[in-house]
Amino acid sequence: MDRHDLPGASAENVAEAHARDLEVQETYGVSFLSYWFDEESGAAFCLARAPTADEMETVHRESHGLVPNEIIPVSEDAVIQFLGKVHDPIDGSEPTSAFRTILFTDLEGSTALADSLEPAEFIRLLGEHDLIVRRALVAARGREIKHTGDGIMASFDDVSSALQCALAIRDGFDARNERTQTPLGVRIGLAAGEPVDRNGDLFGPSVNLASRLCAAADPETVLVSDVVHELGSADGFSFAEVDRLELKGFSGRVRVFELRGPASTPRGSDAEVVSPPNTPG
Repeated sequence: MDRHDLPGASAENVAEAHARDLEVQETYGVSFLSYWFDEESGAAFCLARAPTADEMETVHRESHGLVPNEIIPVSEDAVIQFLGKVHDPIDGSEPTSAFRTILFTDLEGSTALADSLEPAEFIRLLGEHDLIVRRALVAARGREIKHTGDGIMASFDDVSSALQCALAIRDGFDARNERTQTPLGVRIGLAAGEPVDRNGDLFGPSVNLASRLCAAADPETVLVSDVVHELGSADGFSFAEVDRLELKGFSGRVRVFELRGPASTPRGSDAEVVSPPNTPG
């Protein structure tokens, strides 16, 4: 998969370039499967089967001269999990953005629970977590990427769906805990971004940030990145700013926000600044 930075390009420009790639690809043993384009950011992403990155770059160079800024190896299964069904756009009216929101959940105290409970009871409780999360994913059209052992990682096509899912998960645990004497806590973290960066891993920065935010969250708390906060605020969600946190793997202190709820039913005051949650080691 590659990334092209094309400021000022239109969807029609990118569709024409893709058509030229298809004309040249067989000469170099390359097969272009699809592409995504965000006209606002000018970022285009191509997915292709190729012997090596060099052949993929050569097709681009010969067909239209738009050499990719980055090329990373990916599995088609991973692309489908993150981006959804692979579909080759017919023309400039079809391309969609590759920008995705990543969500992590984490069952609070899972290690202690596993040590203190019989295996069958722990598996039952973990199953309750999974059921609440997966029901929310289905309702919000999220895609489960993997089970992390004590949580779930998922991808969403838009920030609003991811935030709605996070609220549904939080509310699902609240409702569950009202009916039982064995409460379960869940932490949730969200970040968003595009698939190819210089780190050489599919959605690497977004995945890492969402995971760190999840680890830093208090139980029953949803922490989100600056980007998710900005886009979510525009969609009517309410947030409280958290003191900047030091997150492992990130330089400096990271700006973090806590999701409170939709603007019509905020949980607490939108203007409130809360104390920092647990900072991961």
